[in-house]
Amino acid sequence: RSSDLERGKTLHIKALALGDLSKTGQREVFFELNGQIRSVLVKDTQAMKVMHFHPKALKDVKGQIGAPMPGKVIDIKVKAGGRIEKGQSLCVLSAMKMETVVNSPISGIIKKIYVKPDMHLEGDDLILEIE
Repeated sequence: RSSDLERGKTLHIKALALGDLSKTGQREVFFELNGQIRSVLVKDTQAMKVMHFHPKALKDVKGQIGAPMPGKVIDIKVKAGGRIEKGQSLCVLSAMKMETVVNSPISGIIKKIYVKPDMHLEGDDLILEIE
């Protein structure tokens, strides 16, 4: 496609390829601009509608418990509204056929649970909140 910016200035733009969708919902778009190959990252708004973004645990918020590693949720040992003690098991994650128990770093009451069994998590994905 050609586009005239002003008299005597023409841009020749040719779309070449789309890259794979990233975890952040972006694609690299490759194009030719006046004969030079260029690329730019763009948000794929159609893909963003079907992608699920799990919230991350904020390290400076005391009661937010994040996944210590990527893995699959095997079991949730607590219920929302339940009282828990420091060191108590919260949930079980599985990664590469090894199970890891996530224990509570503090005592308190479970405010909200953000995961379900069989969910796949990335490191630091929010598991639950304690107040």
